[in-house]
Amino acid sequence: MMLDERVRGSNLIGSDRVEGTDVFGRDGNKMGSVRRIMIEKESGQARDVEIAVGTFLGMGGELHSLPWEKFDYDTDLGGYKLNVTEDELRNAPTYGESERDTAYDRDYQSRAYAYWTVTPYW
Repeated sequence: MMLDERVRGSNLIGSDRVEGTDVFGRDGNKMGSVRRIMIEKESGQARDVEIAVGTFLGMGGELHSLPWEKFDYDTDLGGYKLNVTEDELRNAPTYGESERDTAYDRDYQSRAYAYWTVTPYW
């Protein structure tokens, strides 16, 4: 068995294979791509996923950090699917490239988890 087959057949995935993966909305249209995964230090659990929306060559656009629970991997699409519309994402808490530390801010996280109606992990 080739290594690539073992990687595809595993229920684990390396972060380097997640970063850059396309993110699709409820309608199956591409909404953005994964920028990074936020991992809780103590438990080692993936908690949030930062996605970039409306970027061109990695520049511009806006960033959203959403709870991991909102993402489902769709093998047909070859990416993560969010059960949300483009308008719902557009109206969600957001920040810019120069404010990436916002993803660590508990006030931002509280707003995001409330907006997405997910029970906070903390």
